[in-house]
Amino acid sequence: MNFLSELLDRVILFEGGEELLNTIKDIRTLAHKIRETHDKEAYHQLKQKITSLHPPLRQEVIRAFSTYLHLFNIAEQNYRIRRRREYQSGGSESVQPRSLEDGIEQLVKQKVTADMIPELLETLSLELIITAHPTEATRRTILQIHKRIADLLKALDYANTRYEKKVIEETILNEITILWQTSEIREKKPTVLNEVQNGLYYFNNVLFDVLPRIHEDLEDYLYESFGRRYKVPSFLRFGSWIGGDRDGNPNVTAETTWKTLEMQRNLVLKKYQKSLTKLRELLSHSVKKVNVSTALIASVEKEEKTIDGRKWQTEDEIYRRKLTIMLHKLENIEKNGEGYQSVQELLADLYLIRESINQHHPDSLPIKLLRKVIRQVELFGFHLASLDIRNHSGEHESAIAEVLYNVNIAADYKNLSEDEKVSTLLKILNDPRPMISIYDTFTPETQEIINTFRMIKRAHQTFGERSIEVYLISMAESVSDVLEVLVLAKEAGLYRVYPNGQILSEIHIGPLLETIEDLKNGPKMMKQLFDIPIYRNHLEVRNNLQEIMLGYSDGSKDGGTLTANWQLYKAQKEIHEIAAKYGVKLKFFHGRGGSLGRGGGPLYSSLMSQPAVTLGDGVKITEQGEVLSSRYLLKDIAYRSLEQATSTMMTAITRHKARADRDVIPNNIAVQAMDQISEYSLAKYQDLVFNDKDFLTYFKQATPLNELGDLNIGSRPMSRKNSARFEDLRAIPWVFAWTQSRQLLPAWYAAGTGLAKYIEETGNLELLQKMYQTWPFFQATINNLQMALIKAELATAKEYTEMIQDKTIAERIYNNIKEEYNLTKELVLKISGQKELLDYIPNIKESVRLRNPYVDPLNLFQVYLISQLRAQETNEEKPDSLLTEVLLTINGIAAGLRNTG
Repeated sequence: MNFLSELLDRVILFEGGEELLNTIKDIRTLAHKIRETHDKEAYHQLKQKITSLHPPLRQEVIRAFSTYLHLFNIAEQNYRIRRRREYQSGGSESVQPRSLEDGIEQLVKQKVTADMIPELLETLSLELIITAHPTEATRRTILQIHKRIADLLKALDYANTRYEKKVIEETILNEITILWQTSEIREKKPTVLNEVQNGLYYFNNVLFDVLPRIHEDLEDYLYESFGRRYKVPSFLRFGSWIGGDRDGNPNVTAETTWKTLEMQRNLVLKKYQKSLTKLRELLSHSVKKVNVSTALIASVEKEEKTIDGRKWQTEDEIYRRKLTIMLHKLENIEKNGEGYQSVQELLADLYLIRESINQHHPDSLPIKLLRKVIRQVELFGFHLASLDIRNHSGEHESAIAEVLYNVNIAADYKNLSEDEKVSTLLKILNDPRPMISIYDTFTPETQEIINTFRMIKRAHQTFGERSIEVYLISMAESVSDVLEVLVLAKEAGLYRVYPNGQILSEIHIGPLLETIEDLKNGPKMMKQLFDIPIYRNHLEVRNNLQEIMLGYSDGSKDGGTLTANWQLYKAQKEIHEIAAKYGVKLKFFHGRGGSLGRGGGPLYSSLMSQPAVTLGDGVKITEQGEVLSSRYLLKDIAYRSLEQATSTMMTAITRHKARADRDVIPNNIAVQAMDQISEYSLAKYQDLVFNDKDFLTYFKQATPLNELGDLNIGSRPMSRKNSARFEDLRAIPWVFAWTQSRQLLPAWYAAGTGLAKYIEETGNLELLQKMYQTWPFFQATINNLQMALIKAELATAKEYTEMIQDKTIAERIYNNIKEEYNLTKELVLKISGQKELLDYIPNIKESVRLRNPYVDPLNLFQVYLISQLRAQETNEEKPDSLLTEVLLTINGIAAGLRNTG
């Protein structure tokens, strides 16, 4: 970090002269002194220094502190890459924790035999879904510069000569100069297709290579440990919501989704063309030197006669001849009969090459490039990534009500009782006749819903059924919410009951359980669905698999982080027990955000904290916003994150199957303890957030909530229905605003009261300490509280309360928050047995300590500038220069805390 800071100082000196650099150094020195000594006079000097600055110098100082933090993130990632290399450079005893090697070592220690491995591999399933949730505050242009600097730092570690090091250091200096001279703020909101393009960047530059490598390495490590060459199924996949999630985003339409699918296909076909071209360069084998399969020769001779394209000229190079034909067929997909009609045809050709090569190549040493290309095609198909479709249950109800009114089935569907709704929908589902004619006319909203389902059917015909596999229902509160989607699927030909009783069903339907009430009601709702014969028949056609999405954001906003996470845990266990009785497999889809207040944390930790019994049927997790760039911008970091997740899943599933975790599974006493803690915590949380009439005033005036919308980080509005109601405010700006003000309230508030009241009533602190040591869920909960508490800074938060007009409200609610913070910190330390927060993970603790002196001045700048902005702005306009400076502070603080929403 010192190296990058020195380079940035040189750039700043060149760009702004000694005045700018000296101002930055003065502020930095004061901030360090305050952190080390808590000197009140230094704090007063720092505030005075910040408030006395004027444009343009002030903006450049803000930019400098923001840039230091971005460079800190790059240096930290480089350290992680270097540390991984050090493990790999050591002997066989030097295995990095939670690596693939470590995971397989754990299997051996748990007495897993070679015969047990195939069953384990069949149960592995992890899907990671990238989303366009507006939480990435950094422009893609800036991220690309970050990537180039990170790649150069890695090259510098490998450089041996003075000349090599000199050239790389000069190039890094050039990149930092370009970074300084590049605008950090988006001038306008991205369109949905801009967001699609941003998502495709990760597939194009990282995931297309890293995902096959995880699978290949797992095969190789298993071979080394068990002596067998196992066929590892494609257990690790990426999907997407970008262009498919229309909940609250009117910019996502059926047409937009179709364009998204086309963009995905265009990219994957280009990637295959490059892969096959590389493979053709490699496979120069001559039939004069090796014996190839007769099936391969026959296919080449037959296809060369039929294709109207260029043929490979060297006749004895049979693989190159075959791959030339394959490239021609790839280029002519959807153009004429000469192109591939399905991805299975491309795979069949690749398998044919592999079978032939196996005749003359050592079994123990497969050709890595061929293996990689086959895996790429198995993973990405002709669609690249499965696109989930999501919409709000209310939208479906409105569309169904209009359709049923139109065909005289129900004059006022919305006001029917739940039983009447279900009865009506079941009759429609049992009737093979359609309700909707192509000649019918509907309101634009209903027509858009109908168009979406028709688009899904067309997508299946064009891109394959893997292109869109699930339809998710936000705010699914009842059985009718699920059946309404099945009816709409029926009208588009995605679902049908034939007269002979046979059923067609082409799509999974996944209810999304979000609020605390939904989570409590979820098990009952799913049992009611499983009891309906027609729905069970639908599941049978879908391989008896039910997908259920769990929303971490709204539950946390509704009931606080501790209660939300406990209700999520309980809902999974209860629904899993119900499903098992019906022979239904469950795939839980965890809608986690990047921030702690929205279920964030390391990917492996997310998996460990789930009930182990739920991992065996497959897991889905969202990867949102800033998480994408922090985990998947660099191949080495992406690999590390994914191998941690794979290793964690393997060992957790194995432990559960062997019942080795019998003593770890929470007993009734631990469950009862969590029930009580959750109940106390919920009451404390809702007493402030919902029952205190002044709370919203505090929230809106003591955070940069009103300014976040100008950051232009997403195509989606901040509120559902553009409403000012708290209930309609999305969880992302809710968390984002609290994070910026250093209160991080959604990530910890009310946990202390819940824990304290339980200990006060039972005196059983020892039980909580044991739960922390033995129960992964409780340990993850306490550790996430530690992370939130150490990132929160209440002295800084106090500055934000100065923006509240009513000082009585400001003091009363701030003191409540401060008291709860101190209580939560005290109990977290007692339960974890630590002297200070994050003692268990010193490298992260040190990272936070080093960042604080750079984040603190940005917070002080932000408070001062927002105060000025709100004093000057009119209803129609915000002063541009002040607003720009506020947005720059938001960017910098987000970089420093590594979280937005």
